[in-house]
Amino acid sequence: MKLLIKVRYDGSRFNGSQVQPGLPTVQGELTAAAREIFGFDCDITGCSRTDAGVHALSYCAAVSPRDADAENDWCPVPIGKVPRAFNSKLPASIAVLGACEVDRSFHPRYDVKSKEYVYLISDSCVRDPFLVSRAWQTGRPLKDENIAAMQRACSGFIGKHDFRSFMASGSEVSDTTREIFSLTVFRGGDGIIRITVSADGFLYNMVRIIAGTLLDVGYGKIGEDDISLIIESRDRSRAGMTAPPEGLYLSEVRYNKTIDWVFE
Repeated sequence: MKLLIKVRYDGSRFNGSQVQPGLPTVQGELTAAAREIFGFDCDITGCSRTDAGVHALSYCAAVSPRDADAENDWCPVPIGKVPRAFNSKLPASIAVLGACEVDRSFHPRYDVKSKEYVYLISDSCVRDPFLVSRAWQTGRPLKDENIAAMQRACSGFIGKHDFRSFMASGSEVSDTTREIFSLTVFRGGDGIIRITVSADGFLYNMVRIIAGTLLDVGYGKIGEDDISLIIESRDRSRAGMTAPPEGLYLSEVRYNKTIDWVFE
């Protein structure tokens, strides 16, 4: 037996999702909570690694006993009550939204069909204290025609490409081909610009570099028709800056099988 939980968190106080000795992380908090709930150590395996300051609206993590010989009925808590059990032990910046039982062979990362990220930008010339650590506040307003240029540039990203130009240094990934299914830019009624991207996977800092590149398109630093050339160059220096982490949210994780989340 293996549990799968859906987690939402404010990443501003964490040094990323993956556990790091001596530093606050999402995985560290979930591991500590599981130990209190079940009375023994559990392995917490996330669907991806998020950097320090990055948030998640829907992060998936598997929970299983560290003892491989544990019985199948190791979880004494009814599945529907697992979220409440976790939430009673977690800090206010993390919440478990649902849980379900999955096969022991299920892997929350390798069984992913697609992921969706949202990046938030506030271009107001006045800094909003309530958006600190929640959005990239550029302080430089964009006009409607600037947003339209960003929207047109999105088409250059769609499809399966070698996205090496949109990968930060420090990654050990050798296969840099990914398929982007959709990419949109729009300004909401609240004035916030939302960049939403869905793909079969993402490279290190890929979404943040896409966001920085699209913003450069809006400001006229990069031509809206240059995206294909940047991709073909496989040259990171041709793309835009890496947007800061506070505007990034993992918004949805989709699997090849239907996940029946429960919360009682």
